[in-house]
Amino acid sequence: MTVRVMVVDDHPMWREGVARDLGEHGLEVVATAGDGAAAVRIAPAVRPDVVLMDLQMPHLDGVGATAAILEALPGTRILVLSASAEQGDVLGAVRAGAAGYLVKSAQVADLVDAVERTAAGQAVFGPELAGLVLGEFRRRERDAPGAGGPAITPRETEVLRLVAKGLTARRIAERLGLSPRTVENHVQNVLRKLALTNRVQLARYAIEQGLDGDS
Repeated sequence: MTVRVMVVDDHPMWREGVARDLGEHGLEVVATAGDGAAAVRIAPAVRPDVVLMDLQMPHLDGVGATAAILEALPGTRILVLSASAEQGDVLGAVRAGAAGYLVKSAQVADLVDAVERTAAGQAVFGPELAGLVLGEFRRRERDAPGAGGPAITPRETEVLRLVAKGLTARRIAERLGLSPRTVENHVQNVLRKLALTNRVQLARYAIEQGLDGDS
């Protein structure tokens, strides 16, 4: 089946150029949006398989739009395409539920491959971004051992460390005696735990502040 994509970016020329490139490579661009608020309105009507999401946008940024779209369409997957590789942006997107993160310097072939992999249920993160996610877990464990949500397992740590070194899922699978799909599952689990950690912290804050009951 053809992958249905929505492209969200506040720069019209970039947005239309990406949409054209995806269409020329066999993907079906079902909608485009110029800001996060528009994306949240449009997504339920077109029900894309993948939303290609910018981060820095007016009205509603990409992190907020990612969370809102996934709340309405849990089966849709978000792939961030941003000019930023800053730690805060990457971790914010992951916590909101993004399935992958690419920087805008990516080649068209890499972008198309990333969209297809995202649609197939894989996690798409480059080595630098995997390193940031791994570093975040290490920081949390160092600063507050045993607190702040689920920790990653030794195997997940090992897989993420190899991703951060630039190894593909297939290479990692060969080295660890696993299947490539199992490697992808480990990466997905790490991202899920990071997002869950954020929700746990929000829930704990709500309870502490008395925000979970009737006012």
